[in-house]
Amino acid sequence: MTIADRWRTSWTWNRLGKALFSPKPEGLDAKLEQVKPHLPVPVFWLLGKTQSGKTSLIRALTGSDTAEIGNGFQPCTKSSRFYDFPSRSHPMLRFLDTRGIGEATYDPSEDLAWCTGQAHLLLVVLRALDMNQAEVVAAVQEIHAQHPHWPIVVVQTSLHEGYPTTDAEHILPYPYQQTPFPAAVPHALTQVLLHQRDWFKSLPVQFVPVDFTQAEDGYHPVDYGLDALWESIETVLPTGVIGLLRGSEQHKELLDFHAQHAHPHIIGYAVLNAGVGAIPLPAVGLPLVLAVQAKLFHSIASIYGLELTRRLYAEFTTLLGAGITAGLLGRELLKLIPVYGWAVAGVYSGAMTFALGKAFCVYLYGVKRGALPNHATLQKVYDEAFVHARQLLKSRSG
Repeated sequence: MTIADRWRTSWTWNRLGKALFSPKPEGLDAKLEQVKPHLPVPVFWLLGKTQSGKTSLIRALTGSDTAEIGNGFQPCTKSSRFYDFPSRSHPMLRFLDTRGIGEATYDPSEDLAWCTGQAHLLLVVLRALDMNQAEVVAAVQEIHAQHPHWPIVVVQTSLHEGYPTTDAEHILPYPYQQTPFPAAVPHALTQVLLHQRDWFKSLPVQFVPVDFTQAEDGYHPVDYGLDALWESIETVLPTGVIGLLRGSEQHKELLDFHAQHAHPHIIGYAVLNAGVGAIPLPAVGLPLVLAVQAKLFHSIASIYGLELTRRLYAEFTTLLGAGITAGLLGRELLKLIPVYGWAVAGVYSGAMTFALGKAFCVYLYGVKRGALPNHATLQKVYDEAFVHARQLLKSRSG
């Protein structure tokens, strides 16, 4: 490493370290509030009866557990509530949960007024063996009449209730994308699934049968049909944020329980920095980028149950080395290119934040085990995560 490289590395890590250990970055929250309205937050409107499987659906899509979902919902109208994931301050997905369908006459007008211009996808959740869905179908028809551009995905849940015996297993490979269903699908289950689909024959709807269960239920995989659901969502709602969320498997061999919980937070801060990093003036956005990364580091350390000390930070920066220096300085130089450079700088900021978060998880995993990763391992994680995030964020910005 040259003397210039050493200086740039020291400068970069020192600036980030200053943001990390400042009591509160001055003006950060107010400045981030100016950026947040410009960030895309896909809104998934969940429509279905009580006990149809909406909570299990959110848990499968986000990896969040039931308790977090129960605590995270906030009322937005008299009959519905929303859930920001992973947090209200830095959401990357928003779920709007309509309440009370099937229990009383449902008037969707209040919900329509609340989410006009916000919802991007209508997820209709039907329990596969429940044939009493007239109110749900009527609500979907009214919503479509007022918002014909909203994509609609009908998720048919609890497939195992239609299996002929209690010890029956899921059919693998997943057969429900074939038309007609193969003979391996039980006849009775085929009949009810097709009958439900017939209710929506006049609407542009995609159907995805799923079965999300707990491990103790004995059905494997517990997230049966999740890949097919993601494929449907990505078809009707293409976005790099969705790709990042689904990409949690990429480093699964290096991630532990804590890293799985940290993953959505890393995405949230990465997308936030993609917006912050696109601030046009060189060097103006850099303090904000570093401050957001500092908040991410604190969030990850908290998830691992560790205090983010200067010793931990120094050890991590020493192990990772100069990997981010060129990226940070290069991002500022990109801003000298009007318009195009600003967009690219935002992508780089988001991708760097994502990669740093992933590398920090691997480092903290080593701290917890008492066996630190070496420089080559951390650099590999950082490089792969950076490329992955850059591609997806670039597709989102385009």
